[in-house]
Amino acid sequence: MNVKQIDAKDTYAIRNEVLRQGLPVETCYFEDDKEDSTFHLGAYIDDKLCSIASFYLKNNKALDYEFQFQLRGMATVKAHRANGLSSALLRTAFPLIKQNHVKVLWCHARTEAVGFYKKVGFKVLGDEFQIEGVGPHYLMFKEI
Repeated sequence: MNVKQIDAKDTYAIRNEVLRQGLPVETCYFEDDKEDSTFHLGAYIDDKLCSIASFYLKNNKALDYEFQFQLRGMATVKAHRANGLSSALLRTAFPLIKQNHVKVLWCHARTEAVGFYKKVGFKVLGDEFQIEGVGPHYLMFKEI
């Protein structure tokens, strides 16, 4: 496995396949994908992109930190799930976030992914909520 920085456009196919199944690929173009402070990571197996995650310098009002990064669009193709790819993406991201003097990473975690996020140190904040067209989520965060 190899983790490296990728372009926003490299995330769209996996976002569409995993997170926006059956929806137009345009639903996978996220606001701030091309901001200078945004970065995207990809995990490769045998030179094939198998897992992706995007990180945005964006604050959530529910968290009391001056600067925050948001994790969004983390997804792994079905054939490679539960093989540690998402954890590897996060292990790569944490030092990059820290070097920007940011101490917290937050996300809107799909309800079925809460267990994974807890295993890598995230905490739930608040109650379950719905994202229209996507499903139930929790606000989660991790101090870095």
